[in-house]
Amino acid sequence: MKALALLAVPLALAAAPKELHFAMPGDPKTFDPLHVGDSNSETIRYLTGGVLFRVNRATDQLQPELAESWEVKEGGRSITFHLRPGLRFSDGSPFTASDVARALNRALDPKEGSPAGDTLRSADGNPEVRIVSPREITVRYKSPKAGFDRMFDGLAIPPAASAKLPASAGPFFVSEYHPGEYVRLSRNPYYWKRDAAGRALPYLDSIRIDIQQNHDIELARFLRGELHLINRLDPESFDRLAKAKPGTARDLGASLDSEFLWFNQAPSRTLPEWKRRWFTSAAFRHAISRAIHRDDIARIVFRGHAHAASGPISSANRFWFNASLKPVSPDPQNALKLLAADGFTLREGVLRDRDGHAVEFSLITGSGNRSRERMAPLIQDDLRKIGIRVNIVTLDFGSLIERIAKTLDYEAALLGFANVDPDPMEEMNFWLSSGAQHPWWPSEKSPATPWEARIDALELRQASESSRAARKAAMDEMQRIVMEQEPVIELVNPDYLCAISSSVRGAQPSVAPPQVLWNIEWIRLE
Repeated sequence: MKALALLAVPLALAAAPKELHFAMPGDPKTFDPLHVGDSNSETIRYLTGGVLFRVNRATDQLQPELAESWEVKEGGRSITFHLRPGLRFSDGSPFTASDVARALNRALDPKEGSPAGDTLRSADGNPEVRIVSPREITVRYKSPKAGFDRMFDGLAIPPAASAKLPASAGPFFVSEYHPGEYVRLSRNPYYWKRDAAGRALPYLDSIRIDIQQNHDIELARFLRGELHLINRLDPESFDRLAKAKPGTARDLGASLDSEFLWFNQAPSRTLPEWKRRWFTSAAFRHAISRAIHRDDIARIVFRGHAHAASGPISSANRFWFNASLKPVSPDPQNALKLLAADGFTLREGVLRDRDGHAVEFSLITGSGNRSRERMAPLIQDDLRKIGIRVNIVTLDFGSLIERIAKTLDYEAALLGFANVDPDPMEEMNFWLSSGAQHPWWPSEKSPATPWEARIDALELRQASESSRAARKAAMDEMQRIVMEQEPVIELVNPDYLCAISSSVRGAQPSVAPPQVLWNIEWIRLE
């Protein structure tokens, strides 16, 4: 009897449910994958949503999911999906081409207001969606659409029946939700994927996602072993964790994110014309860029967890980055030579323009953003050394956006991107001169300079090309022009930092969202 009792303990442990624990900073706003517009809902969508195929975050290659194969035809105008046999949602209902068609039509319906639909539409309007058979569906555009195969990575297909906690065709489904406390995801018993040994995936039985706004509490809970991972760490927390629990904190190098500054080049009643002449001068912008010590920003502000930027696309974005570009090296003497050639003179420590105006400007940035609040004084000090006075102004987010996008009542701005998609299509509204988010002159009626017109042409070309190689060539030239003109002065790419418990196996964290969680069905606990 004693022997039997001893054997019962490991058997019970072996059968214990495997539940992954982590936290996110807020409640999801929706569980409908077609209406996701916030990062918390996006986390749930990614872990539960069934998609036709997935972009592998480790290799950047497309891999089959609910569609076992697909064909791109008509020069990039149409795509036909061939679904796997026997697919089911987590409630056991069959998954067919009708579900795909319904999801597509819902997303494309303007009344739905679906963010997924915004991605799927083209300049020619909605594509034609045609069911060929229960396992085959074709989506056809009137003209080629750039990268349209990869955009289906973001289309999670829900079942027909609407429910507060909907079924899913992905590895997990939402089984519990307690607002302000946690979301629990349970294993989809009908998920199609298996490992090489034939074992059904996912390996985990469930996932508990706690709602936790305070990152210090999140870190303390990880240190106590209550959480298995932290999907994003700040540099201070990373260094603290690296000392307290060696081997759990991971620095993957430069992220897709970027920090930068720019000058207001738009006509504005609050901007004197002589200051606008400075800001529209490429020589002036180059001088500012060369006066800034990016390595100091990386070392002091990010505690060594950042890299000097080489252009408008991070070097971490391996396919789209123009590898011929290099970071701007600090060279205050060269900066002064550029300024002298442009009519500026340095007298008694004060830089003056050709009309005698002392060079001084205000730099606005967001209050509460610790990194930028620390960057601004370093930039201020670097520019003081070449005779330029910088006045730092911190604003709440609403006031900041009001100034840079509406009133244009500012001189220079320090901001950044938290990029969620490696594809440059996501930044078109930033770089097109007509874009509402065009930083140095929003919604220009026409490009103010030939180089801006060229950027417009390149952005529109990459948006209409079906060939990824042709899109890459256009984006390489666009990046080169940005660095030649520096309308946006690229500063640093912060590193992607995360924490993974030693009990977690199979994680392959990536700089592309959702980082640690992208291959969730392969993650297991030991």
